[in-house]
Amino acid sequence: MTDLATLESDLAAQIAGAADAAALDAVRVAALGKTGTVSNLLKSLGGMSPDERREQGPLINGLRDRLTALIAARKAELDSDALDAQLAAERVDLSLPAPPRRKGSVHPTLQVMDEMTAIFAEMGFAVGEGPDIEDDYHNFTALNFPPRHPAREMHDTFFFNPGEDGERKLLRTHTSPIQIRTMTSQAPPIRIIGPGRTYRCDSDRTHTPMFHQMEGLVVDRGIHMGHLKWTLDAFIRRFFETEAVVTRFRPHHFPFTEPSCEMDVQCDRSGGSVKIGEGSDWLEILGGGMVHPNILRNCGLDPDEWQAFAFGLGIDRLGMLKYGMPDLRDMFSADVRWLAHYGFGGFAAPNPASGLS
Repeated sequence: MTDLATLESDLAAQIAGAADAAALDAVRVAALGKTGTVSNLLKSLGGMSPDERREQGPLINGLRDRLTALIAARKAELDSDALDAQLAAERVDLSLPAPPRRKGSVHPTLQVMDEMTAIFAEMGFAVGEGPDIEDDYHNFTALNFPPRHPAREMHDTFFFNPGEDGERKLLRTHTSPIQIRTMTSQAPPIRIIGPGRTYRCDSDRTHTPMFHQMEGLVVDRGIHMGHLKWTLDAFIRRFFETEAVVTRFRPHHFPFTEPSCEMDVQCDRSGGSVKIGEGSDWLEILGGGMVHPNILRNCGLDPDEWQAFAFGLGIDRLGMLKYGMPDLRDMFSADVRWLAHYGFGGFAAPNPASGLS
């Protein structure tokens, strides 16, 4: 017969010496598992005489119970030690100085572009795209520019050297080529905006050689100038987040629209900044009108069935007006001090629900 006292002493020592949960579980299985030492002793009770069973039964069961209690107690100790070690490893010293803040910020142009996109998305506009490097057809011919139009000349347009076929590529002078690419690639009705960079030989407080425009195009049946005016007025009020904005529409001429207009916003330019909703100055921010029938025909649409309006918004100018920036050229000066003053945090994307600016 196994010496129960010696067995208990042995197993108790192994339990106390278990360094981790895995070692403790190995001792448990060796003693109390299906084929463990104590489990085999319990199985041997069936082969004993009644007198032996009455004597050994309580001793073996008592051994099993005491070992179970020792294992549970040791497991609690190991769990407590593991938790203490984890807490020590993850301890944070709040007395340490905070890490330096990131100095990056969102450029006002990108902020304004996201704000405008969020507003037009509410109106059901999708976003169209087109390349910065265009050909003469998409930038001029398809948009109804006459062959000798002044905009085709070098003093207004950045042309590349002629290619092997004699054609001169150019940096697009407006985002209007997106209209052509959209109308020739999808069937109406169409409602898109097309934000992007544009390039012209021009530089002063309100003009830069590279600037940003947002094209707008709506093609449907029964479209007229009233729809254009309502869309732009609604956008301007939503963009400046006030009903105090005053706009005016002036007749104008563009080869790609007929009739055509320009839209001005009332502002105050005194004091070295541009303020919206006050003053007696005006700043032109967009041009637009009804898409010329020739353009619809160039894109394979019947102008007797489909009508369209289009507009081009100056993204940088709208940023000047909304956020009081006095000179458009500063937006491209790469001055980190200017960006630190006018930049935006990158963690709150403009949206109509939580706010635009």
